[in-house]
Amino acid sequence: MSTGRVGMWTDEAALDAAARRVDRWEAAFTDRAQRTRSLTSRIQALTGAARSPDRMVEATVDSSGQLVDLRLDERTRQHPAAHTAEQIVATARAACADLLRQVTEATQEDLSDDPAGTAIVESYQRHIRSGPGGTGATG
Repeated sequence: MSTGRVGMWTDEAALDAAARRVDRWEAAFTDRAQRTRSLTSRIQALTGAARSPDRMVEATVDSSGQLVDLRLDERTRQHPAAHTAEQIVATARAACADLLRQVTEATQEDLSDDPAGTAIVESYQRHIRSGPGGTGATG
């Protein structure tokens, strides 16, 4: 009969240990979901910005990499349209690179050791590179 009690205690201890593992897993899942929601909000508020080296073109992109503001200095009128167009494209790309840098930093802060963080950054890299003004390169 004492063997039955030891067996019963062992089963209860195993059940308690399993319940604790499930509780830890659930807490970790809840924490990860909260950090991911927080990161999503942070990313949606980000914008990327850049200025051309000659300071004649300024570009701003929203969190999806879309051009939302473009400012041209009056001096652009003194240059051929093709030159100005090249400056706009290059500056828009630089603004996207700024956005990607910010997304990467925010992701590392919120999901530093989480594989989901790596996936988010890689997704942004692909999206920005394939979008308007992107290089089309994937790596």
